[in-house]
Amino acid sequence: MRITPKSFEVRVPRFVGLMAVDARETAEAGGLTLVAPDRPDFHLTVVDYVVRQYPPPGVEVPRGAAVTVWFELGDDGGGVREPRRGGPPPGLRRALDEPGDPFDRAVARAL
Repeated sequence: MRITPKSFEVRVPRFVGLMAVDARETAEAGGLTLVAPDRPDFHLTVVDYVVRQYPPPGVEVPRGAAVTVWFELGDDGGGVREPRRGGPPPGLRRALDEPGDPFDRAVARAL
């Protein structure tokens, strides 16, 4: 485990693309807490990939702040079937937009 200086603010690392276990270790080393609303069993999650995070990488937040991450299962479901789908590797397909207010009517109408 890496020891970090005890400054009041820390810079959020990039969690997108990391497996759950690596994201947890990175957050702990950086003095942050990870929250995963789509994974109630987050503490047991190992091979799922982070596909989205908030706040974004590079933002300074207070030490101990929560960073919300979302996951996608590590297997893209391709199996042995051919032809395989093209495109980005698993875990990097979703947009990285800032999460919105789920009760915002303007957003709901746009969907």
